[in-house]
Amino acid sequence: MSQYNPRLIGPANTLDHRVFQEEAPTGQVVSPWHDIPLFADQNAGILNMVVEVPRWTNAKMEISKEEPFNPIKQDIKKGKLRFVRNCFPHHGYIWNYGAFPQTWEDPSTTHAETKAKGDNDPLDVCEIGEAVGYTGQVKQVKVLGIMALLDEGETDWKVIVVDVTDPLASKLNDIEDVERHLPGLIRATNE
Repeated sequence: MSQYNPRLIGPANTLDHRVFQEEAPTGQVVSPWHDIPLFADQNAGILNMVVEVPRWTNAKMEISKEEPFNPIKQDIKKGKLRFVRNCFPHHGYIWNYGAFPQTWEDPSTTHAETKAKGDNDPLDVCEIGEAVGYTGQVKQVKVLGIMALLDEGETDWKVIVVDVTDPLASKLNDIEDVERHLPGLIRATNE
């Protein structure tokens, strides 16, 4: 059982919808960005990730940097809720998408690899296991690789991970293993 549970406020796909994190069993609200530790087991290299957008969904959810306790809410652009377009043959995100707690892409630092500054957000995570997550879920994952994207001139790292409880987790240890066992997934991620 997870140490954290989501508390949903307001109807989904509305400006009022928020997903707060509660510590189990106390029910105390905590920040998914500042209070959940990055490492679930540092010696084993197992990290916590917070699921913002479950696989096969379209609502562009993200941790709010500005609101108290940093709830997960739907992103807004030009006053409208944001949704990710479908890219045939996929519907929505092809992985569980989220963030690593206690990380931040520094907008004042230029990355040598991209020649661009950070995007001022927590590090993005793409969890490629077979289970569909849920918004606010805290998963324990291992890192398989990373890719850098440029988004509006800013560096936006995407860390590729797998849930440590996934049936393929023991066979996936790096990006080459992903291509071997899930051919085409990295290419689809990059598209």
